[in-house]
Amino acid sequence: MKKIYLLILSLGMGMTGALQAQRQCGTMDHLHDALQQNPLIEQKMHEIEEHTRQFEAAGNHERVVINIPVVFHIVHRNSTQNISDAQIQSQLTVLNNDFRRLNADASLVPSTFTGVAADMEFNFCMAQRTPSGAAFNGINRVASTRTSAFGTNDAVKSASTGGTPGWNPNEYLNVWVCEIGNNILGYATFPGTATSTTDGVVIDFRYFGTTGTATAPFNRGRTATHEVGHWLNLRHIWGDATCGSDLVNDTPTHNTANYGCPTFPHFSTCTGAPIEMTMNYMDYSDDACMYMFSAGQKARAQALFAAGGARAGLLSSQACSPPSGGGTTCNTPGSLSTGSITASSATLSWAAVSGAVSYNLEYKTAAATTWTTFNTAATSVNLTGLAASTAYNWRVSTVCASSSSAVSATQNFSTTAAVTCTDTYEANNSISAARTIPLNTNIQAIISSSTDRDYFRFSNTTAARNVRVTLTNLPADYDLRLYRGSSQVGISQNGGTTSETIIYNNTLAATTYNAYVYGYNGAFVSGACYTLRAEISGTSFLRDAGEAIADEAEVSYEALQVYPNPSNGVLNIRLQPEGDLRQTIEVFNNLGQRVESVELEFSKDAPAAVITLSDLNDGLYYVRVFDGNEVQTRRILLKK
Repeated sequence: MKKIYLLILSLGMGMTGALQAQRQCGTMDHLHDALQQNPLIEQKMHEIEEHTRQFEAAGNHERVVINIPVVFHIVHRNSTQNISDAQIQSQLTVLNNDFRRLNADASLVPSTFTGVAADMEFNFCMAQRTPSGAAFNGINRVASTRTSAFGTNDAVKSASTGGTPGWNPNEYLNVWVCEIGNNILGYATFPGTATSTTDGVVIDFRYFGTTGTATAPFNRGRTATHEVGHWLNLRHIWGDATCGSDLVNDTPTHNTANYGCPTFPHFSTCTGAPIEMTMNYMDYSDDACMYMFSAGQKARAQALFAAGGARAGLLSSQACSPPSGGGTTCNTPGSLSTGSITASSATLSWAAVSGAVSYNLEYKTAAATTWTTFNTAATSVNLTGLAASTAYNWRVSTVCASSSSAVSATQNFSTTAAVTCTDTYEANNSISAARTIPLNTNIQAIISSSTDRDYFRFSNTTAARNVRVTLTNLPADYDLRLYRGSSQVGISQNGGTTSETIIYNNTLAATTYNAYVYGYNGAFVSGACYTLRAEISGTSFLRDAGEAIADEAEVSYEALQVYPNPSNGVLNIRLQPEGDLRQTIEVFNNLGQRVESVELEFSKDAPAAVITLSDLNDGLYYVRVFDGNEVQTRRILLKK
């Protein structure tokens, strides 16, 4: 029988006396205090966990960008704490980049984790109206008479203690910026744990945004990204316990928090010795060394906005839009233009408006009825990941200090057709039929149908053992796998449609490799080519940032992974499906008797799932699964 367990909160890691150079988050201490004051919160959290589990199990969720209006409460005791509009805008930009995976350092994600790195699909806008409906610029400045730091007991959220109460959490994300003190960078409230006036995120003014008072090594706005992650129901990646659980399937088990900038790969000593995801926003790494969320974290956060979700009320908020007539004192942008149009991208620009704090850009396909909106301080935006040969609409409005402008006239453009070419490599639809390709040479080929698969063969040498395979010029969502002979040793499954890369350093000499290209869920564009390049080198290939990627020869990329082994009763099943896949997981005892059977959903964005075997006795068992190509079996030892 499957059982669902609520995470048991462990607060063994004290925060008092920590060095200021290390990240310290007060969220779990704050939660502990809330549970002490109101034990009913635990039941509410349990209900939210059950809703999250059902959402994750349902799978196949519609992709919709969720707009979240933000009100920044700047609670200050002096001019230094009364941070500038520009600093506030810099933080909003970081939130939008980090939660849409548009951050420039997303390219630093190691190939080990690129397959699960996720666009969270949350957009944050400056609230443009007050609860009473008046025009607003998203910034609520409050002069405080308090003579000391606020701490983490919500004093900043009450006028009687020198702060200001939060606005309706069904309409706004409340972000308080103040002096917290005691080396705490920030704290947040989990869904279901706060009142209507205390729900939200608190950030110390010294660790907010990227300019002004922002202090290194926490001056890239990632404290707010981390705390908003908590507000979206994400736990610390180490589960606030030694080898604890963050309730996410695709994040590795961590020993504990990581500080500074850990060198990759950083191995855990927990069962299975997994490589820790130290660059995840929910770890404690420095700002410069955290730059990804995972697909599992995305599903967990998005569950809050599904029907019945704890934060679903925000979906009906109108606070991202100015009130009627609110744009009369703020000019609409002019000189709109669209340039650099390709099959998958375009640059949108407009003239600067005097008095503008920021701009709201909206875009959609011509056939769609819903706009995607995001806020930017710039006067141009480069859109990527667009569909080829598709008509798009876009428009823009100005956000001023006390009002917002009317929306501009809608602009139209169409992406170009994907480049076509002739495929000279067919038939190469199986590994046995792989076509040999030249090294260090761009070759072009076509995925011609939803069932077409392309295999290409090459070899390394004794002098040049290191391998890099790059897939570019992609007309659709194509993915790449690398096989040494017939054993899979690498996979690249980015969610976008721009490129895929596998680097495999320090490998065996004089070995045959097969690169495998396919369309995710049968994606293809008829007649449109892609580019593949296979390279070998005597020195290790480098990542984009110039840092040598680690020796990957010992990393397993089996199509089916079952871990940890031995298991304490909680078992992770990870597949690498080429599309959405529903599988029956069967468990047999040592006598060949089936003792467990579970239906699970897998996809590229959610390749892992968890089953519990707590009702079984300790001993040897066999896990059998059909991974989409063949039946595979793994032997596990259950030892509770």
